[in-house]
Amino acid sequence: MATTAAPFGARPVSTTSASGSFNGKVQHLKIASGYATAIFNGDFVKMVAAGVIEKDAGTATLTTIGIFMGVKYTDPTTGQLTFNQYYPASTAADDIEAYVLTDPDVVFLMQADGAIAQTALGSNFDVIQTAGTTSIGNSKNAVDADSTATTNTLPLRIYDFYDGPSSTIGDAFTDALFKFNVGHAYRNTTGV
Repeated sequence: MATTAAPFGARPVSTTSASGSFNGKVQHLKIASGYATAIFNGDFVKMVAAGVIEKDAGTATLTTIGIFMGVKYTDPTTGQLTFNQYYPASTAADDIEAYVLTDPDVVFLMQADGAIAQTALGSNFDVIQTAGTTSIGNSKNAVDADSTATTNTLPLRIYDFYDGPSSTIGDAFTDALFKFNVGHAYRNTTGV
């Protein structure tokens, strides 16, 4: 509900790519055993030099490879293959594999930490990074409503507003549709 602060990270809703679908755009990418930061469904992730992913903790800049959707690994306590909506920090397993939506043209829903006016359509924004919820595995990242600018280095661009029964343009915690502005790993000419 956009009248209540309840951020949920990035929720993919569509794509502007020619295929019009997410088919073939979710990659299985490794997470290093013992990686010490939890990653939640809806968090942005990046590729690092070791050839594994980590949470992209940037705010004014992102070097994302995509949106974290979930993970599978052998639970070190039970020895059972586990599928989870979030990666628990410091999990020690050699088979940790994340599901990451890597489509650079993805359109995703996010909540802002304040009101975003109609005049901001097409503007760029920062991300507010917050620890997710372990009980349900969802991200709590939000868009920084006060960061609206034309600055070309900001990571997100507002693509459209989400105008539904629980959300209207300019309400207290505006829900809106965003795209990656700059910094997506597949659009960056510099390698990892």
